[in-house]
Amino acid sequence: MRRTATRIATLTALTTATAALAAGPAFAQDADVPEPGSFTSMFTAMAVPDTVVGPNGPAPGEPGATGTFDLRINSDEEIICYEITLDGVTPPYQSPARTATHVHEAAEGSAGPPRLAFPNPEDDGSGTMRSEGCLQGPFTTGVMADGTDTGEGFSLAQIEADPAAFFADTHTSAFTAGAVRGQLTRVPMGGVDTGAGGAAGDAVHPVLGAALLGVAGTAAAGVAIARRRARG
Repeated sequence: MRRTATRIATLTALTTATAALAAGPAFAQDADVPEPGSFTSMFTAMAVPDTVVGPNGPAPGEPGATGTFDLRINSDEEIICYEITLDGVTPPYQSPARTATHVHEAAEGSAGPPRLAFPNPEDDGSGTMRSEGCLQGPFTTGVMADGTDTGEGFSLAQIEADPAAFFADTHTSAFTAGAVRGQLTRVPMGGVDTGAGGAAGDAVHPVLGAALLGVAGTAAAGVAIARRRARG
């Protein structure tokens, strides 16, 4: 009886230790976290099928599909908040990575490894696919290169330093090289271009920023018309 009890206790301890080791790194990496109080930079990517590039050069994307990737970064805390919208992209998703929706490191016209893996967008009931949330590093993708995960050692400051060197995309079983793709472009924060790294403070969301710019443009046009009428 004592020998059996000892064996059970030993197996229980080993199982608990193994589970802790397995769960530890997974919990620490790509953690889903609340939105931070401020951001250091913002970026967007307008993804289309015509710019998809595979390992052997230009590849077909899904005709008529489009995607918008709005990204807000706090590089001090290694947090990236994402709002991804896909229209005309047909699942199922397919990729050797943990998910099929990524930010890759590569300039326009080139292919490159994924550095960030986002949850795949899902149908919101209207036919549009959406995914949003915030992730905190250290980041992993599930893709191995020379025995190392392609997200290992990646820092969000690298995007801030050279956003044009990164692109966003999503992959499906019919378009494994990518259904849509778009290079990252910096979005001014609070109406002022922050430069590499941005400036800490509350950020204006890209969609809201675009709306504000539209309102400002309409107002300016109205003033100009009124002045012309006054002169006439």
